[in-house]
Amino acid sequence: MDKAAVHDEMEQARQSFHELLGGASGSDLRRPTAGTRWNNRQLLFHMLLGYLIIRALSWLVRMFDRLPDGVSRGYARLLNAGTAPFDAVNFAGSWLGGTLLPRRWMAALFDRTIAALHRRLDRETDGELARGMHYPTRWDPFFRDYMTLADVYRFPTRHFAFHRDQLTLPRG
Repeated sequence: MDKAAVHDEMEQARQSFHELLGGASGSDLRRPTAGTRWNNRQLLFHMLLGYLIIRALSWLVRMFDRLPDGVSRGYARLLNAGTAPFDAVNFAGSWLGGTLLPRRWMAALFDRTIAALHRRLDRETDGELARGMHYPTRWDPFFRDYMTLADVYRFPTRHFAFHRDQLTLPRG
């Protein structure tokens, strides 16, 4: 894994987040998005959430990698079976966070999260980054059946880029 490339991707996403959030008016942020039930502000929070969940996802990789492969495969099947409740919680959490969290708090939280991910990534060894587990592929289009910790670090930036294209904010 090219750690420098992942650091660059995260930093570009951080800068983009600030530009998107800072360049939008209140009415821009309340405008519906293209292809989601969220408004722009709520989708921006959802994009932030993609980075926030990395701590939990990396913990899961560390735990399930130590167990027989069938355990994480079964866990992923169980989570796939619970896609409808996950989707409801995912929607409600992003709606709530994007509705209630002040704009400056969202920006500061994005900064702190990216800084923490930079520090964590720097401490990861090649062996740790090679650990992996099965994931619920129905939960997110960027979850693959089997993902390493290196894949998990790249996930939120792919998620961010996908959703950035659904924003209906002014470009420029």
